[in-house]
Amino acid sequence: MMDLERKLYRSIYNMSRFRRNPTIDDLKRKTGRDEPTIRKAVENLVSRKELSWDKEKKEWRFK
Repeated sequence: MMDLERKLYRSIYNMSRFRRNPTIDDLKRKTGRDEPTIRKAVENLVSRKELSWDKEKKEWRFK
């Protein structure tokens, strides 16, 4: 896992523990990266099944 992916994973995990899904603006502020870079990194996490979105509960699932 690359540094940005690890940082995003931890940010999403920590914010989700308190029942708050992070917005793209939250992730931009925490990582200092732009939106396309963040989206690509999250897509990589999802494609490797380290992160998934539960549509029914509207929350992130972690490996």
